[in-house]
Amino acid sequence: MLPVDEQLKVITSGTMQIVPLDELKKKLEKGTPLNIKLGVDPTSPDLHLGHAVPLRKMRQFQDLGHNVTLIIGNGTALIGDPSGRDSTRPPLTEEQVEANAKTYVEQAMKVLDPERTTIVHNGDWLKGLNLAEMLKLMSQFNVARILEREDFHNRYTEGKSIALHEFIYPVLQAYDSVVIKADLEMGGNDQIFNLLAGRDLMRAMGMEPQVALTMPLLVGTDGHKKMSKSYGNYVGLTDEPADMYGKVMSITDELVPLYWRLCSTADMGKLDEIDAAFADGSADPYALKRELAANIVDLYHGEGAGVAAGEAFDAQFKRAEAPEDMPEFPVSVAVVNDEGKVYLGKLLVEVGIAKSAGEARRLVDGGGIKINGEAVAPKCYNVDPSLFSAGTTVQSGKKRWARLV
Repeated sequence: MLPVDEQLKVITSGTMQIVPLDELKKKLEKGTPLNIKLGVDPTSPDLHLGHAVPLRKMRQFQDLGHNVTLIIGNGTALIGDPSGRDSTRPPLTEEQVEANAKTYVEQAMKVLDPERTTIVHNGDWLKGLNLAEMLKLMSQFNVARILEREDFHNRYTEGKSIALHEFIYPVLQAYDSVVIKADLEMGGNDQIFNLLAGRDLMRAMGMEPQVALTMPLLVGTDGHKKMSKSYGNYVGLTDEPADMYGKVMSITDELVPLYWRLCSTADMGKLDEIDAAFADGSADPYALKRELAANIVDLYHGEGAGVAAGEAFDAQFKRAEAPEDMPEFPVSVAVVNDEGKVYLGKLLVEVGIAKSAGEARRLVDGGGIKINGEAVAPKCYNVDPSLFSAGTTVQSGKKRWARLV
């Protein structure tokens, strides 16, 4: 295994909370593989990149040499996790849960290493609990403390219904940790109460308590709300490669570093370089977005699928954008100057996109000039002549176009 400090750099990357961090460090210092727990209630058959965020962190633990236990909540799903909810979840039938669980595991294995993943179903131990056992578990929890959690507190103060069985959910999730002897449990940041409940129950039963690790909720492609099918801002794990690539390309530039850190397979060095580039203004968001989209498509559709999806994306959008009747000019208008470059000021005037070299420079500085769909960087007036050949398109905005023939 890597030294503890190096492991912690990987583990803490992209996390929201690790409670408590010093206990995690002590567990790692033992030098033996930890049992990392993630519980999922299969309430839907389709996963998206937001669901995959904790799975990606689980895979990092596996790559560090640790073991993971994926708990399929076919018992807890019959209640429904109240975390972050302002109303009681509609109940699912056992048949719905089992059908969803099958597709969940299939999609999760696109991220996790099957050889180091233990899959269990909590219905195997929850459904068999008798009344005495259930009462003993519930006696370890305080209703006043449960009402302190934000979602229950808000519903209580607003006079909204809280069904009694919803109080039992964190009790059952905590019991899962006892059964599998978890060293660390993961979840979304809205899960922190449930994860800490597991610590409390393990301690009450004389066990070494688990560490709680939370991941942020992934912002969707709209750049505002959390990723969700109901908001239509999601990237599905089963989306076709071209659709997946296009959806990733639609995220806002500000989200690029976060998506790299939470959704990609890049190593820590690459992620730190991307963060630094955005911090000092040297990043090329468009190029990094293309690389990110290819990385994600490769992850879920196999090596090489990302390149093919990028080519399909270019073909679809560039052809759709370019007018069929654009004016054509001979390639010879791209005159190579004494510096071995093509001066855009002269070329843009020659093809009628700019009225003067001064206007051409202003268009370039404003980011309004594209060659073959790629924006020319501000102040870049002299460009490589290899950009120009038969079929090359030059544009300014949506209306001024020229094609070299």
